[in-house]
Amino acid sequence: MAEVAVQRASGRGIWGWMLFDWAAQPLFTVITTFIFGPYFVSRMASNPVMGQAAWGYGIAAAGLVIAVLSPILGSIADQTGPRKPWIGFFAVIQITSLCMLWFAAPGSNVFLVVLFFSLASVAAEFSTVFNDSMMPRLMPKSEIGRISNIAMGLGYLGGMIALIFVVLFMAGSPDTGKTILGLSPVLGLDPRLGEDARASGPMSAAWYLLFILPMFFFTPDAMKGIPFRPAVREGLSELKSTLAEVRKRSGIFRFLVARMIYQDGVNALLALGGTFAAAMFLWSIPEIGLFGIILNIVAIIGCLVAARLDTVLGSKGVVMIALVMLSVATIGIVSTGPGFTLFGALPLSTADSGGMFGTAAEKAYILYGLLIGLAFGPVQASSRSYMARSVTPAESGRYFGLYALAGRATSFLAPFMVATITAASGSARLGMAAIILFLGVGLAILVRTPYPADQPAE
Repeated sequence: MAEVAVQRASGRGIWGWMLFDWAAQPLFTVITTFIFGPYFVSRMASNPVMGQAAWGYGIAAAGLVIAVLSPILGSIADQTGPRKPWIGFFAVIQITSLCMLWFAAPGSNVFLVVLFFSLASVAAEFSTVFNDSMMPRLMPKSEIGRISNIAMGLGYLGGMIALIFVVLFMAGSPDTGKTILGLSPVLGLDPRLGEDARASGPMSAAWYLLFILPMFFFTPDAMKGIPFRPAVREGLSELKSTLAEVRKRSGIFRFLVARMIYQDGVNALLALGGTFAAAMFLWSIPEIGLFGIILNIVAIIGCLVAARLDTVLGSKGVVMIALVMLSVATIGIVSTGPGFTLFGALPLSTADSGGMFGTAAEKAYILYGLLIGLAFGPVQASSRSYMARSVTPAESGRYFGLYALAGRATSFLAPFMVATITAASGSARLGMAAIILFLGVGLAILVRTPYPADQPAE
């Protein structure tokens, strides 16, 4: 693939693009992982095991829709040109769906709650496809890895700030009705009715609406292409040719297959790790939220370090290191329970200090969580820059559509396996262990993938 010179966008344009990650992150941090998801599993559902299964199936359903439609939409976007109208369209769906989570009171219809969560997830992922596909037009390839990791770190900073606000001012103890600061939750939210967790939906919607505006105002977009209906025909035709073409570009094909597998494990780990801890240790929302804050602080550090390493080692090296760290951490968390870690090889005291994270097992879980925090930002940011360095700006939409497909083609499989094994065995720990397989197989394929991926595979 010939190198194409790209003129760097203005500073405001780059910052507007990076703020998309800042705007989008609370959905994943606050809703999926640390606040609403654990509330759904541990308090709204009839029991934690069935709650984790339902949550897992919701994630799987969203992943299936994303896998089917992302490459189609990416190819159509290459024909229509501008990405911002697509992002705006899906923003309406995402914001509306997040607001509907307010009605997820204990005993509510589980199907409807999972449906709105899944719609928000689908809309967020489609928006990410279009935002990511803007990257090759905004900056030269030499800067892609650094800016991608900084943007991801900025996203985790935004997610952490949103999470801190929830923990300090919204999330209260169902027993005392107070936050960890001893304050009454803002707006008179009643923790006994789950209003603190439910309000995180509208809050995340407002956050997203506010912080995507700089991208719309300042970030340059592609020139207008052909009208929508002809674009659909051309896009579908181009997608067909792209699917045939990518199999001949063996390096890119191998990278996409590797990412398809390892990202499935990463998605499942991020989506279910908080709910797993909530069910095992009976953590309250403030405890889960504090755990999330700790992970996000570490994630910011991980992304800043990776921004430098990506320049020195390349995106492939950063992704491989991150996958090893995630595999070790996952083994650690599934091997930990009350009174033990490493599958019982290391017994732990069962004494409870009575404070937050009062047992030795909880502290061990947090240590493994720190390893996840260091790795999950770089594995996503450097995968994104790996792809951006391997395609031209003109083909970025369709190839980032395939990239999203690779990240979601089997994304229903890991949550489905976790949910099914959990439901069948009655053991959330056994279900979570399935994630290790996806991380390991993806890493094994990536080892022999060329970098950049437009080179022939070995």
